[in-house]
Amino acid sequence: MPELPEVETIVADLRPHLVGRTIERCELSFPTIVRHPEPEEFVDAVAGMRIESMRRRGKYILLSLQSADPRIVRTNRELPGPEPRIVRTNRQLAGAEPLIGRTNRQSSGPEPLIGRTIREGGGGGGDLLLVVHLGMTGQLRLVDAVKPLEKHTHAVFFLDDGRQLRYRDPRRFGRLLIGTEDGLLSAKKMPRLGPEPIDPEFAVDELYRRLRKRRTSLKAVLLDQGAIAGVGNIYADESLHRAGLRPTRLANTVSRRSAGKLHASLRQSLELAIANRGSSVDTYRDAWGEAGGQQEKLLVYGRAGEPCFTCGRPLSMVRIAGRTTVFCRRCQR
Repeated sequence: MPELPEVETIVADLRPHLVGRTIERCELSFPTIVRHPEPEEFVDAVAGMRIESMRRRGKYILLSLQSADPRIVRTNRELPGPEPRIVRTNRQLAGAEPLIGRTNRQSSGPEPLIGRTIREGGGGGGDLLLVVHLGMTGQLRLVDAVKPLEKHTHAVFFLDDGRQLRYRDPRRFGRLLIGTEDGLLSAKKMPRLGPEPIDPEFAVDELYRRLRKRRTSLKAVLLDQGAIAGVGNIYADESLHRAGLRPTRLANTVSRRSAGKLHASLRQSLELAIANRGSSVDTYRDAWGEAGGQQEKLLVYGRAGEPCFTCGRPLSMVRIAGRTTVFCRRCQR
């Protein structure tokens, strides 16, 4: 699964190309990849919206949207007026499955408002967000319209400069959502995430406090997105190895000194991976379809039975929180 460094790489690649662009329409070949609201409402909600900003939160990609037409009001309140006109189309894109799309023909009268599901999804304020979670095999790529559509491309966003933002996901564990942050949280379509481990404001004392409250393994805490956002199996193993801490160790037994080592190793492991554009240990590719380079520099992840680079002892493997975990019994305590 793409983790913080991989998602950060994709966001950094796409941000200068997407901010300021308008999504003219969206077409879906696998509608259930949209988890909120209904697919028909989703494609209507993104049509005609300008991308104001793009950022990462944990493993999520967040695109802040505003209407490209200042006369159009997007609101969470129920207002009178015609509902959006949605059509199912049988148009084909390079042999893709039939798509769901938004018609270019608008009914007479005022511009339609955002779909009913979004209006009812939450009363909280905040920007309208297009949210992308890559799941295990999701890929978000910006391509020219003439590029043939790859198999497993489930969503295509048509931009006003003629290019397309395509979401591809062979295993279909990813998801697309749209709504305000408050609305998505209250509808339980997004989890409440912990602090960002590379945020300068994330201090050692905060990590220590969170560890001391948990009677579970260090590895399980690092995988818990509500405890620390963005860390997954790869960088949990790597960070614990750099800190010299055994993944099976109970979090509430860690001293403040050891918490300081883990704090530093988390930041080091993640920032090094960002610099190397992520780890392509499986299907991960960046926004241009290129592999990352961090997989060549991993210390323990995926190396069970191979010698530890520090002491030479064969690395051990156990399962923690349902995930394969690799560590050194000599170097990690």
